[in-house]
Amino acid sequence: LVYEFFLRFLESPDFQPSIAKRYIDQKFVQQLLELFDSEDPRERDFLKTVLHRIYGKFLGLRAFIRKQINNIFLRFIYETEHFNGVAELLEILGSIINGFALPLKAEHKQFLMKVLIPMHTAKGLALFHAQLAYCVVQFLEKDTTLTEPVIRGLLKFWPKTCSQKEVMFLGEIEEILDVIEPTQFKKIEEPLFKQISKCVSSSHFQVAERALYFWNNEYILSLIEENIDKILPIMFGSLYKISKEHWNPTIVALVYNVLKTLMEMDGKLFDELTSSYKAERQREKKKELEREELWRKLEELKLKKAMAEKQHSTHNVLNAHNTSAK
Repeated sequence: LVYEFFLRFLESPDFQPSIAKRYIDQKFVQQLLELFDSEDPRERDFLKTVLHRIYGKFLGLRAFIRKQINNIFLRFIYETEHFNGVAELLEILGSIINGFALPLKAEHKQFLMKVLIPMHTAKGLALFHAQLAYCVVQFLEKDTTLTEPVIRGLLKFWPKTCSQKEVMFLGEIEEILDVIEPTQFKKIEEPLFKQISKCVSSSHFQVAERALYFWNNEYILSLIEENIDKILPIMFGSLYKISKEHWNPTIVALVYNVLKTLMEMDGKLFDELTSSYKAERQREKKKELEREELWRKLEELKLKKAMAEKQHSTHNVLNAHNTSAK
């Protein structure tokens, strides 16, 4: 009820920020932000609307609000790892970022790279990932030159052991690729598709499936086709191996569709890679047979040596026995 009353007060046509600023000051905002840690989602929702209205009406408080949100997030990442209102604050930030003037200030770019990207490492990422990804994409729509450092940052923090997080990261990467400029795509295609290749090869069904869904996106397909000479050699080995060896028929079917699409993009390169892959496999099999043969010979030598030592030991015992008998 208190929040509802205060909201009506802020939204009233008679409301005058010049008078209210004596009461709605930095201290008031600081206390308001602390309330975002409330366990009650309804309270956090009201707080979100209140803070948004204050940000819109009090120009002098905008920089302070951004700075305090920045501080809350830094504490969340590096100290507490717990704050209930992260999703709500990110939602407010999405609107704030959307209103940033161009060119972006250095402090805004720093906030993206030093705060928003490291937030992807949080244990409870699932609770606010949708809002976080939205903020990241908003930045990239404002300034396309940020695409390369953002994708490299995500690759740096890529989850190693949590498949649920990997699926979220792949979803965010697709959102980024939806707005990427072709010139920026060229800068990150190699490291990005090396990671996608690993995801396609994942033993976790959902990770592999989510990575293969990239080939259902028309814009991503057009980017792949423009850069097929770079991307196909990165992806081919993983895809070909999965088509022959994967346990899951759904994944195998998806891989066959992807291979068919890539073959249609550049049949000549596809055939060359198929031949070189098969030749490499033959070389590997030959090496494996040679290793097995070497181990077999070593085992034989080891056995012969053991037998010789046993015979020598028996001979010594007999000699000693004969000597004592004399």
